[in-house]
Amino acid sequence: MKIRKLTPENYPKASALLLQAFAPSKNEVQLIDRLHEKERVMHEWVCIHRDTITAYIAFTNAYDQREVCGLHLAPMAVKPQMQGQGIGTELLRFCLRQEVIKERTLFVLGNPKFYQKFGFLRCALPVCPFDKGNAHFLSIRNNTSREYTVGYEPEFKFKKMK
Repeated sequence: MKIRKLTPENYPKASALLLQAFAPSKNEVQLIDRLHEKERVMHEWVCIHRDTITAYIAFTNAYDQREVCGLHLAPMAVKPQMQGQGIGTELLRFCLRQEVIKERTLFVLGNPKFYQKFGFLRCALPVCPFDKGNAHFLSIRNNTSREYTVGYEPEFKFKKMK
């Protein structure tokens, strides 16, 4: 298994993985497509095994008003028939060591039990606009002591994706 930066020629394979992993929802693949279309700053990696993308992860900018204050981890996916084999864990550990990631504040909206293994802690501040009470909003290297609502790229905000 190899971990590589996602390249444009692999966008269709990554999209196919997101469709499988989040089925029947198409929200994640539509989100990534829109982020690519708008040429947003993204850091994306994939696990490749025998020319098949088996896992995908993306990081996009997090904002304190208009200023970048860190990165959001979203989405992360593993091919359904390969889940539970540690592929997602290996991919996330790899990303946390990358120069563009390792010093940054990271936010994730997800399963606390999974992400706490990597050092993510429940995030009291800033406030996540998608998680009332921040019950599933976690962060790492977060030194925020003032209250604000963390911002996402505009593509995260549309209500219903088709």
